[in-house]
Amino acid sequence: MAEVTLIDKQLLKSFVPPSSLNAENFQELAAKAQVESVVNGKVIFKQGDIDRKTIYLLSGEVEVVAATGQITIVKAGTDIARHPLANFQPRKHTAKAKGDCKITRIDSDLLDILMTWDQLSGIEVDEITAPDGAGDGEDGEGDWMTRILQSKAFLQVPPANIQAIFMRMQDVAVKAGETIIKQGDDGDYYYIIKTGKCKVTRASKTGPELTLATLSDGDAFGEEALLTESKRNANVIMITDGTLVRLSKEDFNELLKEPNLTWVQNAEAERMVREEGAIWVDVRLESEHKNSGIPGSINIPLFMLRLKLESLDPVKKYILYCDTGRRASAAAFLLSEKGLQAYCLKGGLVERGGA
Repeated sequence: MAEVTLIDKQLLKSFVPPSSLNAENFQELAAKAQVESVVNGKVIFKQGDIDRKTIYLLSGEVEVVAATGQITIVKAGTDIARHPLANFQPRKHTAKAKGDCKITRIDSDLLDILMTWDQLSGIEVDEITAPDGAGDGEDGEGDWMTRILQSKAFLQVPPANIQAIFMRMQDVAVKAGETIIKQGDDGDYYYIIKTGKCKVTRASKTGPELTLATLSDGDAFGEEALLTESKRNANVIMITDGTLVRLSKEDFNELLKEPNLTWVQNAEAERMVREEGAIWVDVRLESEHKNSGIPGSINIPLFMLRLKLESLDPVKKYILYCDTGRRASAAAFLLSEKGLQAYCLKGGLVERGGA
């Protein structure tokens, strides 16, 4: 069996977007980034390929040929080599080694999940808030339901879906000190607090565990891992005895997530921008946006989204995009919860063909 050589971590740290990952996610990526030697003249990928790989040049030179015949020479160590090689699906270019070189092929879905999980750090919680005065009655049993039904997330859900949601929700009795969600676990349920209080914490590699939030009746949590199909990025621990209601991942996606997401193909998105004044929003990192952002788009990285909500015009339509659509769908769900008109570019930039 051939010996596997992993990429030097310092070199991996120079690439965009891996350089932005936190330590834990970076280590997970580095453990799977293998070095591949490519001999002179060998094709790395060809136009039309669908390989779901993000490829970086580690050493040497690569010749990238566009469909028009235009040739670009990418040299390792240059600024352009900090970004993936012609990162579109299906491939719009053919790339072959110009002399012996070394590359790494990273699973695009893994990188995208790590990026999404990383940028959602600290916002595992969706604190649903009702209008002032809602849920203040004496009927404690109805307070949580009132807050949920008056939240903007549920206002966009068809009535039949709402009925199905409440029919499929399961009551779960919980005790003080019980861990409901454990950081690093797979996402399985979306939770709403019927009665009781809990705290949201995150493990820290550099110090004591951090408490991010305290939640009570009517607050919801756990949707981010379901939206992004990634690991839980926080712990949720009961402070008091109480009762939760939970919705399975499958029911959440069918009844709550999809009604809050509107996907548009590139042609329709461009028409909306041109005729309706819709605004492109790149939810990737600033470095990614500078390299391959759609002209005229604004850049609000996913991790900054909640801080920037107040700057967005509720009258405007926003078309969110990233490389694949994963980060954009998480962002669109968050915007829709706040009553903004959010759309997702289907397939992301890799299927659009770049800026």
